[in-house]
Amino acid sequence: MKAIKSLMTLSLVLAAASSFAQQAPQEWKYKTKQLERAEVDKLLAKPEKLLVVDVRRPDELTAKGSFPVYLNVQAKEVEQNLAFIPKDRVILTVSNHAHRAGAIGDLLTSKGYKVAGATGSEDYEAQGGKITRVGPPPARPVAQAAPQ
Repeated sequence: MKAIKSLMTLSLVLAAASSFAQQAPQEWKYKTKQLERAEVDKLLAKPEKLLVVDVRRPDELTAKGSFPVYLNVQAKEVEQNLAFIPKDRVILTVSNHAHRAGAIGDLLTSKGYKVAGATGSEDYEAQGGKITRVGPPPARPVAQAAPQ
């Protein structure tokens, strides 16, 4: 019985350590600045000068929400879609915790875009910012052939 309790205790300790290791924040390794809520709010206050590029998958957008207006281009597809990203606006890149956004910010900067910084929608919300919930697009009705 004592051996079973010891094994259970060891399992709980290992599970807790594993959980903590997964939640530890990653080191910021990007040239693009990671922005805090106040910095993001300053940018959002001038929407005519800003383009929010959200680089997450559609399922992440519907699960976690985003900013009120954004261009969604998944991180892996940004480079082949550069022609659709205007160069006349300051860009804020967004992902869940800013790491993909930081990488894409660096990419866009290297291509001549003006990137103000990167943020994570979850980080922004945790700092008291308001994130807009995004629903999936409505299903399109399937066209039926006319009777003969």
